[in-house]
Amino acid sequence: MDNFDDNNITVSADYRNGPERNKRPSGFLFLTTALVGAVIGGFIVAAIVPSYLYSKLAPMQQSQLVPSGQQIVIQPSEKINVAAAVAQKVTPSVVRISTVTVERDLFFGKRSYEGVGSGVIIDSKGYILTNAHVVGEHPEELTVFFKDGNELEGKVLWQDRLLDLAVVKVEAAGLPAAEIGDSDSLIVGEISIAIGNPLGMRFERTVTQGIVSGLNRSIMVEQGSVMEDLIQTDAAINPGNSGGPLINSRGQVIGINTVKASAEGLGFAIPINITKPITKKLIETGKFIPTYIGITPLDSEMLGYYATDIKIQKGIYIYNVMKGTPAASAGLKAGDVITHINDTEVNTLVKFKSLLYSLNPGDTVSVRYLKNNVEKTVDVVLAEMPEEYR
Repeated sequence: MDNFDDNNITVSADYRNGPERNKRPSGFLFLTTALVGAVIGGFIVAAIVPSYLYSKLAPMQQSQLVPSGQQIVIQPSEKINVAAAVAQKVTPSVVRISTVTVERDLFFGKRSYEGVGSGVIIDSKGYILTNAHVVGEHPEELTVFFKDGNELEGKVLWQDRLLDLAVVKVEAAGLPAAEIGDSDSLIVGEISIAIGNPLGMRFERTVTQGIVSGLNRSIMVEQGSVMEDLIQTDAAINPGNSGGPLINSRGQVIGINTVKASAEGLGFAIPINITKPITKKLIETGKFIPTYIGITPLDSEMLGYYATDIKIQKGIYIYNVMKGTPAASAGLKAGDVITHINDTEVNTLVKFKSLLYSLNPGDTVSVRYLKNNVEKTVDVVLAEMPEEYR
């Protein structure tokens, strides 16, 4: 605090020592002087100190201290506590999925395996999206646990091992379905939030936040098997998070969490747009029949795994054409590059597959492609994808 030297009353050394060193003041004189000094000092303190303190302290109170009850104004563009808002919106739509799978062999007989993962409600009538590896192959038991404490038996309505996607159905109505976003509109650096059940029931509906670290990523999950066009995020994804949603800052599901790389901060999710035509048909008709044209398609990212000497900037490279398929009948050849399906540009496998999956076997599509850098167009009649390719 500031000192008061300018306003303090000081007594000279001569006065303190007395006017004459050889004379001692009487007791009465000493008492009288003390009383007079005290009275004068009291008047001075009463007159000067309050105004001094006010001039010194009042301005600081007004300019440096925040008065109680004052509201802090937040600019609308600032994103305050995004993760909490997203969690409140989406957590009721996140479920825990528990499975029991039975295997039999000659040496050990019947053995049961329990699995646990996550899922997200995509329709209020009981449709739940998750990973194929969460539900497994032909589970003996599948139980879905909801945030309100209820649990229901579920059945696998559809699954695709290559896409690592599955849809589970429970008999219920009025469930809190999550809002679905648009994974095609994602940009690197935007907020991403994962909700799931890492390590099982003990850490149910854990919320982790990060950013979209990359797009159209492809990773080899096992020898000869590559997952393509994934969303990369540094939001923590651990065992048990699989099948749970990856969410944007608006609380919309943009992906389904699937795998984590061995390095820290490398998690991956399947873009939600590939699921839209599949879940739409399942909800409307109860089944999904994938269509195909009979090629081995590779985008620019996947070419790095299978054909490092081939480079393309855009489009879908035809690596192989299967005999007796719609593509073969239409005259498409290995080495051609598909650029458009029905006038929609295709540069990723997710986009290519989602366009075909939105149509039905027997539908005709217009395929624009490059053959030796010359643009051509051909009509192709879609066929049902054989079981061995699913």
